[in-house]
Amino acid sequence: MTIPIYWADAFSTGPFTGNPAAVCVLQDWLDDGLMQAIARQNNLSETAFIVADDRGWQIRWFTPTAEVDLCGHATLASAAVICRYLQPGVELIEFSSRSGALQVRRDDEYMVLIFPARPPRTEEPKELLAAALGAMPEAAWRADYLLAVFADQEQICQLDPDFALVAELGNTGIIVTAPGQAPSDFVSRFFAPAVGVNEDPATGSAHCTLVPYWAARLGRADLNAKQLSSRGGEFRCRMLGDTVEIGGHVRHYLQGTLEL
Repeated sequence: MTIPIYWADAFSTGPFTGNPAAVCVLQDWLDDGLMQAIARQNNLSETAFIVADDRGWQIRWFTPTAEVDLCGHATLASAAVICRYLQPGVELIEFSSRSGALQVRRDDEYMVLIFPARPPRTEEPKELLAAALGAMPEAAWRADYLLAVFADQEQICQLDPDFALVAELGNTGIIVTAPGQAPSDFVSRFFAPAVGVNEDPATGSAHCTLVPYWAARLGRADLNAKQLSSRGGEFRCRMLGDTVEIGGHVRHYLQGTLEL
């Protein structure tokens, strides 16, 4: 069995930045265990598997240890692969997924996710996060991920989490965020050791929560964001009612064939 595979860096600012994702193009779905084994072998934060259908594309995402319900950067990378290699010239890609229908639009040099907004809803005790993160946030919230809000960008840079404690919180991920320095309106980092990713380099799905939070706090819909991982990531965002637009550059890195 041979499978086309592509590797692209999403939300990139240049070579070896952003979040690398593998994209495997299938004719039909493989056994779940085999897809998980491929993701483990790739050892990237996400491997996306895509299958064409009459409505567009189906997509699934795997970390090295688990399948996840939503992944932004690997969806962005998958759309870029489709635009460049599989359906050149296409402007709008539609995916069906475990999180419902998703769209990605090509906008000049950007690819733009059109994802559901997931604003934080329930305030969380800050003490639950302070021990795991090594610092006390100003506020803590819960959406699909936990959200810890800090006062400034320097605090985000200095965080040194205890990943064992982060995993014990029983959530698929923790977002930490603070006001940014121009031109960034806000900054973030994202930790997900419970699904095999201690720190994700650039996390599209986290911005489904970050954009509603910061749009409400700052009183405007258009926002620029930066993720402060070692690789870094940059996002151009817009709040649109029940959806968010999350745009970024995708840098193509590798294409080849898996032989199984």
